[in-house]
Amino acid sequence: MDAKLSEEQQEIRRTLRALTTKRCTPDEVKAAVRTPVGYDPALWRTLSRELGLPGLALPDRHGGVGASVTELALAEEELGRVLAPTPLLASSGLVAPLVAALGGDAQREALLPRIADGTLTAALAVPGTGLATALGLVADNTSDWAGGGRAGGIQARRGTGPGPGVGAGPVSASGPRADGGTGWRLYGQAEQVLDGHSAGLLVVAAHTGGFARSRTLLFLVRGDAPGLVRVRQTALDETRPQARVELRDVAAELLGGGEGRGGADVAAALRATGDAVAALLAAEAVGAADRALERTVEYVKEREQFGRPIGSFQAVKHRLADVYVRVQAARSAAYYAAWAAAAARESEPGERVGGLALAQALEALRTSAAEAVQLHGGIGFTWEHDAHLYLKRAAGDELLFGPAHLLRARAAQVAELFPGSAGAARAVSA
Repeated sequence: MDAKLSEEQQEIRRTLRALTTKRCTPDEVKAAVRTPVGYDPALWRTLSRELGLPGLALPDRHGGVGASVTELALAEEELGRVLAPTPLLASSGLVAPLVAALGGDAQREALLPRIADGTLTAALAVPGTGLATALGLVADNTSDWAGGGRAGGIQARRGTGPGPGVGAGPVSASGPRADGGTGWRLYGQAEQVLDGHSAGLLVVAAHTGGFARSRTLLFLVRGDAPGLVRVRQTALDETRPQARVELRDVAAELLGGGEGRGGADVAAALRATGDAVAALLAAEAVGAADRALERTVEYVKEREQFGRPIGSFQAVKHRLADVYVRVQAARSAAYYAAWAAAAARESEPGERVGGLALAQALEALRTSAAEAVQLHGGIGFTWEHDAHLYLKRAAGDELLFGPAHLLRARAAQVAELFPGSAGAARAVSA
């Protein structure tokens, strides 16, 4: 790994820093999250059509830029600094890699270019609140987290008529039917679906096969499919929009079509995606932590107590120095995790360290945000100030993708660091 950023990577950071400084002020962020879609469509068009962010980690043949997870992580770090609400993580971080890994040729050709140019936003829907488990971040994702054939979860069965296949046109433009003319129907409910209320495409994890051939597969569902009910939820972190998705006999298309991958392939693809997403989230958290620290340093230089700026007190200096060390260590871990995820996608030997980097970054963000609230004094506790937004981002991401101790326990289990660590991790997650 070369720790020095290339000129192209530096340009990504400079361009996004200039854009977000101008277009993502605190007031504009608050206004954007309260729109029906939960983000600023004009900003998203700029990010996608002019800067090509959704296609950064997609190959040229699919309409992407041909870069890697590393460049996407740098973009997420800059967006994280201002807590910019965008569908980038859900579309390019969660869904695009799954379509690229598991989709049939017609599905990839029809969907990935539209995701790359930002005209199609997508979301990953998993049953209940099991997103972190589905991605293999806090537990083994070969278990029955998709329902296991029991009541609840999301169940899939073959329909009697044609479903929304490639040739039907809901998610794809043209081409022959990939599933032989037999569609699928989905029943169930998913909670905490990132950007699920506004996405044009849903990739839904559903259980199929009953008890005899139990397995979890992924399905494509149109955002306007009959029987699909989507309700935006009130979330702790309003800059990370979430939705409850109800599927009531909804027509779906198997991801992979007639080539539909088995449950083991789906679990492996979800784990690989989870590791890359953890690296992206870690970079995003580092950006937020760094900005919270910057704002606190600026404030303690101005706020006076006992006739002098509070930043001149040694105790305050020590506290902020500790935060600085945490942020820089988390940044190094996030960059390494992104590099390792990029190497793994290119079929090179690579470690899956995204979960560890995410644990460290979330702790750095929580510490930085907490110090921002405390050192801003009375104003730091008010709704008018922005310090609480950073604290909520840290807490919200831990609820969705963590917490940190489970991320570390899962990493220890996978690496077999301690005898019996697998059983311990299962006990902790239970």
